[in-house]
Amino acid sequence: QVQLVESGGGLVQAGGSLRLSCAASGRTFSNYDMGWFRQAPGKEREFVARISWSGARPWYADSVKGRFTISRDNAKNTVYLQLNSLKPDDTAAYYCRVYATLQDPHNYWGQGIQVTVSS
Repeated sequence: QVQLVESGGGLVQAGGSLRLSCAASGRTFSNYDMGWFRQAPGKEREFVARISWSGARPWYADSVKGRFTISRDNAKNTVYLQLNSLKPDDTAAYYCRVYATLQDPHNYWGQGIQVTVSS
């Protein structure tokens, strides 16, 4: 059974940093793109960042570009999101995602972890 478990969230002051981790189990995802989404109260879930299976092609939402960095460790089956220069608007539940492929047409999601940025 595939399981994605996020960790590293919490409460931080504006301008601070956090590092989120998402550890996958039940399957090896070294050939899958992985990413992060977030959802604030009363808003739709939105894309934050994505990284290709090799780690060579990260891309970001404009709202986080230059502040957040996505990375992965395929040996640990883990994807990370470094959040710097945090703003109150970054407050949301953050979800990791493993993208579907032609061979595996499922999108896998973590349960989400809260990030709260105080002003």
